[in-house]
Amino acid sequence: MKKYFYVLITVFIANSLFVKSNASTILISSLKELAEYAVQNNNKIKLKSGVYDLRNYLNSDSIAARVEQKKYQYFNFRGNNNHFDLTGVEIIIDTELRELLNYPIHTSEIMVTGYGNILDGLKITCVGNGLSPGGATFEVAGENNTIKNFTIWVQGSYPYGYGDLFGKGGPDVIRHKKQSGFLITGSYTNVIGCKLYMRSFGHGFFIQKDAGNISFEDCYVEGEVRSTDDILKETRGPAYDVNFRTWTPNRESKYVVTPGYMKSLCEDAFRTYGQNKNIRFKNCTAKYTRGGFELRTNGGVYLENCKVIGVERGFWFGNDAVAKKCKGDAIYGPLLFMEGSNANIEIEVAPNESDRKVHALATIQGENNKITLKAAKEQLQYHSLPILVGYTHPEHGEAMSPYGLGKCSHLFFENGTSLPIIISDQASDCVIWTKGTVEDNGLNNIINNTK
Repeated sequence: MKKYFYVLITVFIANSLFVKSNASTILISSLKELAEYAVQNNNKIKLKSGVYDLRNYLNSDSIAARVEQKKYQYFNFRGNNNHFDLTGVEIIIDTELRELLNYPIHTSEIMVTGYGNILDGLKITCVGNGLSPGGATFEVAGENNTIKNFTIWVQGSYPYGYGDLFGKGGPDVIRHKKQSGFLITGSYTNVIGCKLYMRSFGHGFFIQKDAGNISFEDCYVEGEVRSTDDILKETRGPAYDVNFRTWTPNRESKYVVTPGYMKSLCEDAFRTYGQNKNIRFKNCTAKYTRGGFELRTNGGVYLENCKVIGVERGFWFGNDAVAKKCKGDAIYGPLLFMEGSNANIEIEVAPNESDRKVHALATIQGENNKITLKAAKEQLQYHSLPILVGYTHPEHGEAMSPYGLGKCSHLFFENGTSLPIIISDQASDCVIWTKGTVEDNGLNNIINNTK
């Protein structure tokens, strides 16, 4: 019986692939037609190149009907085994539509809920400052879908211009209305060659609902940054109205915006929530985001040739993480938070220079981690930025907040830079190779100087 079941499944998959590969391409020229084919199966669709204004498709009558039926998505690709060629297509989304639809919190605007689909080549541009209670511009909820060569400009959140200084969803000093970019809740999703430009407070790519077996390749997320000094110059607006009170304390235990730091205005470029298993990243880049790769899942992640540029915190790993040939700077915040155990991490430290306050190159805790930090060929310019072993990340990862102590044991650490290492009394049985100085307050640690 089991063998017969496997044969049926094999035949079904083969037939589906045969139908998809042999279907003739259907040419369409309107968003109305796109919505119609989005709910069908086994089609090859080519939407005519051009700029499409969503407001020409969603008029007042159709919006009223959607609200009554609680159909809040602009498009829902509910069909299966379709290939949508959207090369050369740009959809303009007036963010005022969010307010007209008045959808509930955590609503995604365009969704893929079917399985086995390929969507290729679409550009989505959000314009205006319409707000929602919080959601994502695009979501893949179905399984076995591939999204290729998308470019999404995300806009419309409140307040924008401060990052997470005043909260990020509760507790808040200022109540936020966030807008994120690309949510994945469906397993076996492939994201290839996609770019997100975050001009709102929210995540870039993020994974929820324990979705797993997800692959990112050649993807890019870019935010914007702003100095705390510039924020403190404001004489009106949300920050001024709350006397620049922050939701986390600074290193002097004061809840106030502190000069000298750089803040990203969005959240994390690549983020996991829950126990996401088998998540892979290849040739991906985060620039000017809060976190570059905040991958705290204990299900294991794999990174190859990934890069962070000018982020508040570069790589943040849970258990069983593997990172090979990765690279990043520490101009606006630490390059690495090693929180989990049994990780194998290799990162090249880029030599970029900054006048912003940064308090550590890395913090390392956990058990049985193998970490290699390589120096770039160019000379480092971080002015003795320390590497902290047996320390935790600051509260909520906030750069202005103090670091804590955390247990670290059986670490194998190769420090190819000349930056100093400080080892707390919570670190034991570690083996360290380094070119720089070491302050060892731990127990049974072996220090090897490689000068």
